[in-house]
Amino acid sequence: MPDPLYRQIADDLMHRIEAGDVGAGEAPLPTEMELREMYGASRNTVRDAMKLLITRGLVETRPGKGTFVIRIADPFVTPLSLASGFGDDGTTYRRSDPEASPRKAEKSEPRIEVQQATGFVAAELQLDPSTTVVSRHQQRSVDGIPWSLQTSYYPMDFVIQGAAELLQAKDMTNGTVRYLEETLGIKQEGWFDRITVRPPDLNEVMFFKIPVDGRISMFEVSRTAYDANGKAIRLTITSYPSDMNQFVMSVGKVPIRD
Repeated sequence: MPDPLYRQIADDLMHRIEAGDVGAGEAPLPTEMELREMYGASRNTVRDAMKLLITRGLVETRPGKGTFVIRIADPFVTPLSLASGFGDDGTTYRRSDPEASPRKAEKSEPRIEVQQATGFVAAELQLDPSTTVVSRHQQRSVDGIPWSLQTSYYPMDFVIQGAAELLQAKDMTNGTVRYLEETLGIKQEGWFDRITVRPPDLNEVMFFKIPVDGRISMFEVSRTAYDANGKAIRLTITSYPSDMNQFVMSVGKVPIRD
């Protein structure tokens, strides 16, 4: 039994969108009248097709302007290594098209908060609940496209001991790992990465411009860093939208791959 006409229309439009035939760039999709003529369909059938595309997270209606494609996923490909894992900054990432690399990675100025370490943060940093920590939040983009959100947590004791720049809303040129080593003699000797998949929160929905219903999940990578004595010195949590990110790793003799 063939699919209902509205679903056939939605599927055809989805293929046209993915091919760039309609809705490319900032151009709106054809109007309701144009779609009715294109498919020989009634107004209600066309509207049902558009509702299905909206439900799929492909398009959105802007009052007075028309219907627009939200985005077509062209994932960032992140090469990983046994030495660096997921790393701490976005400087080596490319799109799925090999000819599109290298990309320009950018970070926002950090937003600083002083808060109590509760739950997961307290456990990972080996702190008593309600101990004060410094959190540094950054938005990260590649070629102006939202790529990841990152928050790092540090014990407030580091500030008291002299690492006052943790409280400054500026990006550290050489990174906080080097800063802690140079300022306090605290050297990162290892780390533990945990990778989970979860629905997005509201902040992620707004930043990445993804559907609020959770159909696009998030990769969440938490990295707990340790000094030579096994004491936790930093917790960094980074979230990535799953439709826009792929992580690849090659070990040993592997042919060059696109």
